[in-house]
Amino acid sequence: MSTPHPDAPDVIRSAYAQLGVTDLAASRWFWVDMLGFHVQHEDAGTLCLRGSDELTHHSLVLRSGEQAALDHIAYRVRTPDDVDKAEKFFTELGRPVRRVPKGQGTPGVGDAVRVIDPLGFPVEFFYDIERAERLIQRYDLRHGAEIARLDHFNICTPDIPAAYAHYQSLGFGCSETIEGDEHELYAAWMYRKQTVHDVAFTGGVGPRLHHLGVATHESHQVLRAADLFGSIRKEHHIERGPGRHGVSNAFYLYLRDPDGHRVE
Repeated sequence: MSTPHPDAPDVIRSAYAQLGVTDLAASRWFWVDMLGFHVQHEDAGTLCLRGSDELTHHSLVLRSGEQAALDHIAYRVRTPDDVDKAEKFFTELGRPVRRVPKGQGTPGVGDAVRVIDPLGFPVEFFYDIERAERLIQRYDLRHGAEIARLDHFNICTPDIPAAYAHYQSLGFGCSETIEGDEHELYAAWMYRKQTVHDVAFTGGVGPRLHHLGVATHESHQVLRAADLFGSIRKEHHIERGPGRHGVSNAFYLYLRDPDGHRVE
C-alpha cells in the first residue's frame, strides 16, 4: 500500500457512480431488466440501484437530465471525521469543494463532500449510507445478468503520472501498470479494497469516464448477458467481448447503455 498524505481522508472503497441519462425508462430497461440490478429507490427523476451482494442503499444512481454525462463518482471513507478531512484536504489543494448535508444530496447518503479533484473529476466522499435488505440468498429475485456488485471505475485522463500521484496521496496501492521502454506511465490500476482495483486510469482525452466495472458471481452470467441482448435483437448494445484481459485475467463483456455509457 502507498503511504497516504497525513491530511488525506481514509478511503475504504469505490462506492457508487451517479450518471445523467436522457431517458430514464430506457435506462431502467438496460440496467434493471437486462443487467439485473435491484431497484432500491425510484421517483420521477431518479433510480437508485444495487447488486444482489450489496448491503448498502445503492452502487449506481441514474438521474434524468438533458444530456448523458457523469455526475460524480463516490468513495466511502472510514469514519465521519474523514468526511471533514476530505473537505479540508481538497480545500487546501485549492480545489472546488461543496458540503452536501444529509437529505440534500443523493437519496440514502448522509453528510458528504463533493469536490472537483486535481484531475478534473467530480468526486464525492461520504461515510454514512442507509443499509439495505440482504439479498445474497434471495435467488427468487435474481434476474437478467444477475449483477452482484460494483467493482471499479475506469477513467480517462491525459496525465497518468498526475493521476497516479494523486491516488497515492489518498493511500491507494497499485496492482498493475502499462509502461513504455523508459518507464513512461501509460495506464495504472489502483485499489483500496482487496480486489485488483477500485479505479483505473487510461491515457487519453479527459477528464471523462471510460466505463463502470461491475461483477458477477460466475462467468456464465457474462455469457448470459450477451445471450439476452442477442435474443431480442439488441446486440448493438454489445461493444466488445466476451473475452479475457488484465492482470486478473477477468472474463469480461463491454456493453453500452441507451445513452452510450459504457459498462464492463
